[in-house]
Amino acid sequence: MSNSSSSISQFLLLPFADTRELQLLHFCLFLGIYLAALLGNGLIIITIACDHRLHKPMYFFLLNLSVTDIGCISTTVPKSMANSLWNPSAISYTGCVAQLFFFVFLIITEYFVLTVMAYDRYAAICHPLHYGTLLGSRACVHMAAAAWASGFLNAVLHTANTFSLPLCHGNAVDQFFCEIPQVLKLSCLVSYLRVTGVIVVGACLFFGCFVFIVVSYVQIFRAVLRIPSQQGRHKAFSTCLPHLAMVSLFVSTGIFTYLKPPSISSLLLDLELAFLYSVFPPAVNPLIYSMRNHELKDAMWKLITGCLSSNKLHISKPI
Repeated sequence: MSNSSSSISQFLLLPFADTRELQLLHFCLFLGIYLAALLGNGLIIITIACDHRLHKPMYFFLLNLSVTDIGCISTTVPKSMANSLWNPSAISYTGCVAQLFFFVFLIITEYFVLTVMAYDRYAAICHPLHYGTLLGSRACVHMAAAAWASGFLNAVLHTANTFSLPLCHGNAVDQFFCEIPQVLKLSCLVSYLRVTGVIVVGACLFFGCFVFIVVSYVQIFRAVLRIPSQQGRHKAFSTCLPHLAMVSLFVSTGIFTYLKPPSISSLLLDLELAFLYSVFPPAVNPLIYSMRNHELKDAMWKLITGCLSSNKLHISKPI
């Protein structure tokens, strides 16, 4: 690592607001979003783990998705909330490395889990008679493990390449968390060429998974349209819509963030897009999935009412 890189002890993150009133508003807004994400995803994890009726491949992958959502939002939001209360908005060099690593690890793992979930829906609708064989317990564990391992390896690769570059343009990161494109802007132009291969590999993985999801849904829609009854078609579509909505939100914000024309790029736009793909999905994913999934909604309601009724009995019990 160069002397310019080793001399940097911290990075300055981009604040959401300059005035104290807006900083407090930012803190309260992020606190509400963070608590909502923790509550929604935590409730899904507990419900799936406790209800044996939900011990199915679809819910197993949903549990993994909720874990990545909690990890992803916990990587960026608490630090941003803390920086809104204390100026300047700084993060240590080690903290920046750790934040970038865990964010990349969790966001890539989430994308791979969404890809596996597309295969789950394909197997359930296009090959219902072989669903138990295609997605047995061992196969589900292996696919989930492959998603987490792929995310980890990609995170190691991207983090190592990003922070191995000499930094020649200060320590001010134009984002509210340590993000690869913004950290790379601080590196020397000559060294920046070294990461081209890593970026190409990442792009190939992204579009490979995207093509797999698209092909899976083409086959799903063809199979659904062949179902004779309208009720059967509606039931099949209803199991796919939450996943399709999450994929659309994840992919659309990610593509626009990283592939937008440089001519329309600005600090405010980059800040808003980063919020949309890093903070917004973990908060709304539980809502998207629970609204359309009656089985999950009923299980969550039974869990909540069961806890409330047990608390009432405990309170009313004489000492």
